[in-house]
Amino acid sequence: MIEVRGLTKTFGSTKAVEDLTFTVKPGSVTGFLGPNGAGKSTTMRMILGLDRPTSGTALIEGVPYRELERPLHTVGALLDAKWVHPNRTAKAHLQWMAAANSLPKSRVDEVLRLVGLTEVAGKKAGGFSLGMSQRLGLAGALLGDPKVLLFDEPVNGLDPEGIVWIRKFMQSLAAEGRTVLVSSHLLSEMSLTAEHLIVIGRGRLIADTSVKEFVDRASESSVRVRSPQLDALRGLLTARGFAVSEEAGDDHESALLVSGARTDDVGALAGSNGIVLHELSSQRGSLEDAFMKLTGDEVQYHAQIAGEPAGAAQNGGAQKTGGAL
Repeated sequence: MIEVRGLTKTFGSTKAVEDLTFTVKPGSVTGFLGPNGAGKSTTMRMILGLDRPTSGTALIEGVPYRELERPLHTVGALLDAKWVHPNRTAKAHLQWMAAANSLPKSRVDEVLRLVGLTEVAGKKAGGFSLGMSQRLGLAGALLGDPKVLLFDEPVNGLDPEGIVWIRKFMQSLAAEGRTVLVSSHLLSEMSLTAEHLIVIGRGRLIADTSVKEFVDRASESSVRVRSPQLDALRGLLTARGFAVSEEAGDDHESALLVSGARTDDVGALAGSNGIVLHELSSQRGSLEDAFMKLTGDEVQYHAQIAGEPAGAAQNGGAQKTGGAL
């Protein structure tokens, strides 16, 4: 378990993390999200004892990282995939880590096999692609078979097959009862990987909730419906007080989007009035939509979108609005 209580970190006059409190529990993948500059990396570094908090505490299995008797046996982390000495082979790098932590050499071969690097174990890390370096970093994090794992952008550089692999891999680690905290900017992938979310902006907590609750909180429920009797259905729906908009449907057949409705509501109304339906589906917002809605005011830099009037994006261009590191 990871416990963060009142964590604050300042760099000069900049407050990177401010009074942050959350708990990461074992048994599920927890996504750690926030705009660039939100303070995610700084928070992870404080959890791992790499940065000293200005105030507050970060505990791993009940104690600060520096008090862990056998750190690699308790927590594994991947924060920077390229920190490995370029002239060391993948196997030599892991053997060095194993020796420094009193781990058997056999464990090196096990983790190389787990991450799919057995065939390149004798190659120098300096020649690795970013995706291969990510896998080597994962191997290092798993070397001590730890209970707690922290990954910062672990899918960087991975191809589609690698992304699917690491998603299932992290979920399997959590299913074994481990604590897994993952930072990522790939929101579509995080929606498939994580069950719980910690969302921060400008160093402050925005949400600590399940993925479903986070999306539902920022998204209004709606129903998409297609019918050859669309005008009659629209009249019935608006008479009941539903907000209705029209959008292009498949095969050039228009569809209605009914806000604040359930499929039961629309289906029952259509059935009782003899209206044929070609489609009746519940519409749910995406994690990306919810994230943009709830963190839009916390973005450190805003850029003008092509075609936008000047000044529409924080007075145009890329403008700093303040935020964390």
